[in-house]
Amino acid sequence: MEKSLDKKLATLAKDRFNKSAFILADAKDADMAFGIASPGKSPEMHTQEGKFRTLAQYRDQIRQVTKQGLVDIMLMSASTNDVLAIHERLFENSHLTPAARANDATDIHVIRHGSYITSPSQPHATATIDHIQCGKADCATQERTRGANLGLYSMTFNNIPDRDFATLNAYKAFRLEAERKGFRHFLEVFDPNVDPHIDPAQIGAFVNDHIVRALAGVPKASRPIFLKIVYHGPKFMEELCRYDESLIVGILGGSAGTTLDAFKLLHDAKKYGARVALYGRKINNAEDQLTFIQFLRLIADDQITPEEAVHAYHNALSKLNLKPYRPLDQDLQETSSASAYGGSSGGAKKSAALVHGTKKEPPPPRPTLPDGSPDFPKMSVPQKVAYQKAKRDRVFG
Repeated sequence: MEKSLDKKLATLAKDRFNKSAFILADAKDADMAFGIASPGKSPEMHTQEGKFRTLAQYRDQIRQVTKQGLVDIMLMSASTNDVLAIHERLFENSHLTPAARANDATDIHVIRHGSYITSPSQPHATATIDHIQCGKADCATQERTRGANLGLYSMTFNNIPDRDFATLNAYKAFRLEAERKGFRHFLEVFDPNVDPHIDPAQIGAFVNDHIVRALAGVPKASRPIFLKIVYHGPKFMEELCRYDESLIVGILGGSAGTTLDAFKLLHDAKKYGARVALYGRKINNAEDQLTFIQFLRLIADDQITPEEAVHAYHNALSKLNLKPYRPLDQDLQETSSASAYGGSSGGAKKSAALVHGTKKEPPPPRPTLPDGSPDFPKMSVPQKVAYQKAKRDRVFG
């Protein structure tokens, strides 16, 4: 079956600013990062118990979203891709394009009691292109379309030359292998995951420059089909889209927030040039994922405003006999949106507050060691609580 992603990419290739070809993706690759908490909270979760869905339930959600057919891309881990795409052939008669996370740098290793997310990102890839394409170490040419033939590759720049150069070299090696094996990819560039010692208001400029500089030496055959970045507001989105009209720019969803946060993020990013949105945690933590996606699609297609969508979403939940997490008046409030993957970098979080109009004053900077990791003995109790909350509310897609 012809894939909606390919049709929309063809439309955008002719007219980069065409508003009718908006690409929506569900990022269900959290098991590459979060461990046991990856599938999200179980419906049976009680306040006193930290129960989570199982991996089987997580994969069943993927089946349901695929059957619904409102997103264009389903992003998965390599292992889930093996189960659903290669062995179940879930996407064979669907317009959805399967995709898999092709690398998992250390800043997405969200391990309970671990400290990886507070150390500067280092390149790492668990998956291989062959495993994503055909489920084994070496694919024959005719086998390379059995699984996903699209991957997400992510990079994080921290203004630390040695670490950033290692990140660039790892991406170069991946690009060359992908080109030889006919494997398409899209490029995710996170905000710094440690303090980059940059004015927080200029994180968007720092990221934009890294993107266009890194891709300046890359010919068409090896370039990503689109980008996935933090939305830093109108100025930096328009700047990037205007600089190179061949770049299709997409945004990541960020932490859960209110329903208006989620809907308005998509609306605003599209208004200023984005043509792709990849939502992971916002979808996975919704009261009803299929209903939530329905309204994301309506907003993406300019059929409804974010505020109207929040009202309609609450009405839909009522008809499903589902209690919303927040009363309607609270769900209509803009709060904040995370930026860096870890949500723990002082610079990145302040940047998010500045561009998204966070209503509360940002907390004072927490004590850090010279390498940017938290200095726990010097942290106050509120700072420790805030740090642990940020760790739970990490951004994924």
